[in-house]
Amino acid sequence: MSILRTAAVSEKYRTLLAVMKATDLEELLDHSGPFTVFAPSDHAFEKFSRSSNDDLMHPDHKKELKALLTYHIVAGKLSASKILKALSRGKGKTTFTTLQGDSITATMKGIDIILSDSFGNTATIVVADSNQRNGIIHEIDAVIRPKKL
Repeated sequence: MSILRTAAVSEKYRTLLAVMKATDLEELLDHSGPFTVFAPSDHAFEKFSRSSNDDLMHPDHKKELKALLTYHIVAGKLSASKILKALSRGKGKTTFTTLQGDSITATMKGIDIILSDSFGNTATIVVADSNQRNGIIHEIDAVIRPKKL
């Protein structure tokens, strides 16, 4: 299945799917690729949005929402083992440029891969390597933010 179709059938990516639809990225995540999606679960979005998800999804916020979603996507297929190799080469730290244009920093904490944004917010990859026909999904436990929203 594609990244979009997997999000559509999953019980834990309902908010992510709504964001994909609201930002008109359905086509991209259904056919193009390969992409690596660091996918916040519904619980991660609940923690992120202190206000209701309706506010997050309001049409007036489409540009910001698209920046937020594309900040969670990297071009190419980065499996957990590829991320770990990059961390080894980078002496425990590596960065990835997102489709949004900003960078995500990856580090290790024990056996966990931790992603950090420029604000110091972190997300842990809790389920790695969900392979799709157009990329890979890594479930993360928090929403990270680009510099400009």
